[in-house]
Amino acid sequence: MLISPFIQGIGTGAGLIIAIGAQNAFVLSQGLQKNYPLQIATFCILADALLISLGISGLGTLITQHQGLASFAAWGGALFLFWYGLGSFRAAFSDKTLIATEDSRQSLKVVLLTASAVTFLNPQAYLDTVVLLGSIGGQFPGDGRYLFGAGALTASTIWFLSLSFGARLLRPFFQSARSWKVLDLTTCAIMWSIGGSLVYKQVALF
Repeated sequence: MLISPFIQGIGTGAGLIIAIGAQNAFVLSQGLQKNYPLQIATFCILADALLISLGISGLGTLITQHQGLASFAAWGGALFLFWYGLGSFRAAFSDKTLIATEDSRQSLKVVLLTASAVTFLNPQAYLDTVVLLGSIGGQFPGDGRYLFGAGALTASTIWFLSLSFGARLLRPFFQSARSWKVLDLTTCAIMWSIGGSLVYKQVALF
């Protein structure tokens, strides 16, 4: 009986976390460069643990009940996503290769600050982990919601470790500037599409 919420947490968490987004695109690009893969994966796992815990504790319900707070987060997140996408768009037209990026490797501080931005400034992260997982987990009685949250965090842990360290298997493909151009343009399209959807939803409310 107690196993069911845990399994459902793994399935639901995997479905939401594996979806392509700002955070996953960043983890993939840093993993390709072997740029602090363990530290980045650990940060993302801890961030998910925090957000999932907040959702399970009831914060997700609080956010959905206050339209002003949700609207502020949406507009702020949209601005960040457009800015991040613009950076990827500009990078797509530079002669970036895997070897070149290794020579210009960023410091751990800069990398973690960027990871913080793509995680905590992205409203999609709050929607997925705090609101959706929190709402679903809250439906389980007793300790069921905590088992559900543990399952979601298990999925997060497996995913980010696999993405961060598994990205190196794609390194031969990203030896060319053309491959990086495709990745950067794809990242840009993802960021702008998510940002655009947030703006559209807010405009529709008026």
